[in-house]
Amino acid sequence: MVLNKKKIINDPVFGFISIQSELIFDLIEHSFFQRLRRIKQLGLSFLVFPGANHTRFEHALGALHLMRQAISVLRLKGHEINEEEEEAVAVAILLHDVGHAPFSHVLENTIVEIPHEEISILLMHELNRQFKGKLELAIEIFTNCYRKKYLHQLVSSQLDMDRLDYLSRDSFFTGVTEGIVGIDRIIKMLNIYDDQIVADVKGIYSIEKFLIARRLMYWQVYLHKTVVSAEFQLINVLKRARELVASGENIFATPILDIFLKNRFNYNDFKSNITVSGKNILDWYSLLDDSDILASVKEWEHHHDPVLSYLAKSITNRKLFKIEIKSMPVSKVWEEKILQKITEKLTGNYKLSPYFLITGEITNNALNREGENILILSKNGKVRDIRNASDINLSALTKTVRKYFACFPKELDFY
Repeated sequence: MVLNKKKIINDPVFGFISIQSELIFDLIEHSFFQRLRRIKQLGLSFLVFPGANHTRFEHALGALHLMRQAISVLRLKGHEINEEEEEAVAVAILLHDVGHAPFSHVLENTIVEIPHEEISILLMHELNRQFKGKLELAIEIFTNCYRKKYLHQLVSSQLDMDRLDYLSRDSFFTGVTEGIVGIDRIIKMLNIYDDQIVADVKGIYSIEKFLIARRLMYWQVYLHKTVVSAEFQLINVLKRARELVASGENIFATPILDIFLKNRFNYNDFKSNITVSGKNILDWYSLLDDSDILASVKEWEHHHDPVLSYLAKSITNRKLFKIEIKSMPVSKVWEEKILQKITEKLTGNYKLSPYFLITGEITNNALNREGENILILSKNGKVRDIRNASDINLSALTKTVRKYFACFPKELDFY
């Protein structure tokens, strides 16, 4: 019996997504990719936006769908992209997030000391080995080593298929309408000039809207103050769990999470293929997902350690820390004063008090000044940066806005 590998997936954001490639089908079926079903796209944002339960799996499929559309548009405009390149760039965008940690960006560099992009590349190399070299070109495009640089820009740039999908998808599932952008028009305006992705001048207003929407989504969703509070509490509960394990304390963890609590793995550990309990680190990592974290945190509610128990209950029962946003960093004097009060009223032990006071900063800029530019192709054939081509002042979008925060238990309202 021959398996039908041409499928149609019904996506709530884009409608029907067609899977026409056998390689794409097999990659979607692989356990590395299926793991993305168990990693939330927006981390702990569902604690603020109840509908935000979508995963990296749907996002990757949506980005794949947009990539197919972009390739079709570029071909119609006379640019030669052969079938091998089309499939390779589709594979690159499909797997661009395959290395994400549980809860996506929340636990970046917390569980392992390596960015998710690097793990994605390692997983792609492993898939390439398993698929007997069929991902060679996809890896070249993903790492920007292929001669056609614009293909990499479709995967990773200031106007890539990743961003176009996540803005629309996150807007849809959170209900924050400010993230809605004219994706169809932006894609139809894409072009190539001097081996770079550009946008025809007719699409400039849609791109301006895209940049503004991105800025608003960061403040309203990705950097929502309650989301920030929840995310740092999750980081702290894992920090405390790891500290207890290091001191010889016996705590419950799923067997997969236990491996990462007992070890601090870095890039060299992954590259050297270290084996732990019969599996190499990459294999263990490919099994780790949100469910390992949630199951462990739920059990930690009942642990005798007061810090671990308190933080675990806060996350599980949504008793999140109060968060105050400031224009200036909190002073060391204020921080010391608050730690003393936390010690008196809550912990009784100054060494434990820092777990209950979280300070830091959040930044937002919609158009990275140091990154690749968004280029606009005029009717006369000249190319200009959107900041020069636009008739509105985009300087606010390139400026990095920096805000500072302090989080602490609500019953200890010190402001």
